[in-house]
Formats: sequence, C-alpha cells, structure tokens
Amino acid sequence: MRWRRDVRRFRTDPVDEALLADALSAFSLAPSVGLSEPWRLVRVESDAARAKALENYELANAAALSGYSGDKARLYSGLKLSGMRDAPVQLAVFSDEETEKGDGLGRQTMPEMLRYSVVSALMLVWLALRARGLGLGWVSILEPHKLARDLDVPTDWTLVAYLCIGWPEEEGKTPELEKKGWEDRSLSLEILKR
Repeated sequence: MRWRRDVRRFRTDPVDEALLADALSAFSLAPSVGLSEPWRLVRVESDAARAKALENYELANAAALSGYSGDKARLYSGLKLSGMRDAPVQLAVFSDEETEKGDGLGRQTMPEMLRYSVVSALMLVWLALRARGLGLGWVSILEPHKLARDLDVPTDWTLVAYLCIGWPEEEGKTPELEKKGWEDRSLSLEILKR
C-alpha cells in the first residue's frame, strides 16, 4: 500500500501503449453504483491542451500559495505538487453525472455515489499501474470548471481527477509530502462507537 504513493517526478520515457491499456483495463473491473460505470476519460495529448491544463494548475497553485504564510508558505513553495511538465501520459477523469447506465440505482438519495464510484475505480487503476512499475500523480490543484471547458467535455461531466502517469524518477515508499515535513502520517485509526 505504501508503494502506491503519489508520484510527481517522472522520467520522460514513453509508456508502452499496450502496458498502459492493460493497466487502464482495471476500470472494466471496478465497482460502481448500480453498475453505472460513470467514468469518462480524456487523454490530454496536444501541446495546446497540455498548455491550458498546466496554466490552470499554475494559477490555482499561486492562489493556493497565497493562502499560506510564514514557514508553511515557504514549505509550500518548495513542494513539487505536479508532474505535468514531464509525465508522458496525462488523463483527465470525469464523472458523467447524467449517465443513464444503471438506471439511477443507489443514487437517488446520494447522487455523489457516481463520483465515489469514479474514485473507487481510480484506486484500482492506481494499483494496477504501480504493479506494472508505472507511477501515478493525482493533480488536485486545478479549477475544474475551466479545465472542463478547455477540454470541451459535456457540461454534465464533473472533473474528479487529473492524472500524470509515467515511469517514476526513483522508487520509494515515502511520499514527498511526508519527506518534506508537510504533515505526519497518522499511524492509528480512530473509530467512533455509537
């Protein structure tokens, strides 16, 4: 589980398409509410699309930095929070909020289950990628509505993840945020009883 860590430093070597397709096939095995399979993938390949996504990240990152001060701001400014400049494969993953597949089963009272299904599938894909030696970095410092417009996706798709995929620069089990002292990992789990 620790080997699954978020990767932000990638080699620029290409990823074999068959290997990538094999790892992404984990989507077809993932659970989803009502068997709705709401995940929608956009492979961000063109220079123009990547430039817009990177600009989006850089603006959101600058705004996030302005929310910190002192030591935390200094630490934040030194973190590498995206592999968007180097990752050979980049995917925007959306949830189709209006999918008819599954006939609404299990989401009448909790429509967010569609997005949770996408996240559940992403975890399987993440493990499948790592099992093949590939790294995945999940970029969450983005303005999702702007990215959706820039990628020209249907308006009923909600961004869940922007993924950077490729060969990690180095192998390790300790996430960069932990190494740099951003936060300590909790080693215990608190379970409330009612």
